[in-house]
Amino acid sequence: MHAPLVSVVIVNWNGLRFLERCLPSLFNQTWHDFEVIMVDNGSSDGSVRFVKDRYPQVTVIENKENLGFAIANNQGMNAARGKYIVLLNNDTEVDSDFLKRLAGKAESSPPDVGMWACKILSLHDHAIIDSVGGLLISSSSIAKGRGRNELDVKQYDGLEEVFIPSACAAMYRKDMLNKVGFFDEDFFAYCEDTDLGFRARLAGWKTISVPDAVVYHYYSGTTGRYSPMKAYLVERNHIWVVLKNFPLPRLILFPVSTIWRYLLQVYAILIRKGAGGRYVDDFSKASLIGIVLKAYLSAFKGMPGMLRKRRYIQARKTASSREISRWFKEYGLKMSKLVLQE
Repeated sequence: MHAPLVSVVIVNWNGLRFLERCLPSLFNQTWHDFEVIMVDNGSSDGSVRFVKDRYPQVTVIENKENLGFAIANNQGMNAARGKYIVLLNNDTEVDSDFLKRLAGKAESSPPDVGMWACKILSLHDHAIIDSVGGLLISSSSIAKGRGRNELDVKQYDGLEEVFIPSACAAMYRKDMLNKVGFFDEDFFAYCEDTDLGFRARLAGWKTISVPDAVVYHYYSGTTGRYSPMKAYLVERNHIWVVLKNFPLPRLILFPVSTIWRYLLQVYAILIRKGAGGRYVDDFSKASLIGIVLKAYLSAFKGMPGMLRKRRYIQARKTASSREISRWFKEYGLKMSKLVLQE
């Protein structure tokens, strides 16, 4: 049987230091039926010249400026010719059987499976989990990788169906993407994979875990772990995820969960725990408050458009209320774990 073509899409923004390790690992695959598309967001560090000189087989799409992770990935996915599309961060290295494991599992999966999540480990310490089996979701819609920062002792390797993959390294069925849509380009970056995955689940698609497809990731290598940009985008975009995708009862309760999250974050800052605590190690508390206010202003400005998208998504929903409740029960993330742990 003819092997399906896999399209690997890599978005790059001044990531030459990562590409020098990512691309060699990708071209050392035991699966040979793949193409690589790199979308460059206006890099000034010689990334494009490096790829064109060293890897002429890579299709390079050049943007004059940084259009964001969502738009750039959409450009790559639109150019992709494969049956399956793998999104891969530039700050990763992949195991030599990475594509073989993903494509093999995809070919044996039922037709209603449209997403595959892999095992993502720390690039600095291969024994530490970034995520295994994709993302868990909180009542605020902010997601976190399953098992993040835990020691990998194969505790999640037995998972089969999971919620949604992390776009750091994930495979999608192109036919599914054509039906549910690509990333929401208004997001720019962050939470776009949660939004896409949730939309796909609402439309009846499922996700399978492939723990023997292994990736090593330099966490937040491009934008920084606790940068103001990341804090702003996450704070704004998770509101849009809720507006577009959450069932009405959870949408109504969203302000309550938000207040609870902020109370926990104040506590986290005081005891220097979690992302909030680490953020104020480098930036002021006042700047964090300013970021939150700016995020809410932007979120409310974009609310009419998001509500129009909600009507479209909800009109095409096939998942039952019982099924959605099961997701939050099986794949839910406690707010305390979201806020107090990195």
